[in-house]
Amino acid sequence: MSQRELSYFERERDRLASEITAGFEELLSASNVLNRKLEEVLGMTREYETIATLWQRFHDLMRGQNEAPEDARTVPGTGTHVLSTNNGARRQ
Repeated sequence: MSQRELSYFERERDRLASEITAGFEELLSASNVLNRKLEEVLGMTREYETIATLWQRFHDLMRGQNEAPEDARTVPGTGTHVLSTNNGARRQ
């Protein structure tokens, strides 16, 4: 016999080393999957931020149109039509 027989300790060591290697491969694979999912989530978050900013601008625009004008001479329901304070007659 040219090949020496492995002892129980050596066989167990090799078996455990194989299990550990397989465990690390699974861990690496799971880490890669998690990394891809996190990248997807971050990408979607950026997309939602863009959409949220757009809706916020729209909301601000609409809210600005619904606010009452500050000028007391305006007529309600006519936009920004201003009443003339000149009656055509001059007082002396």
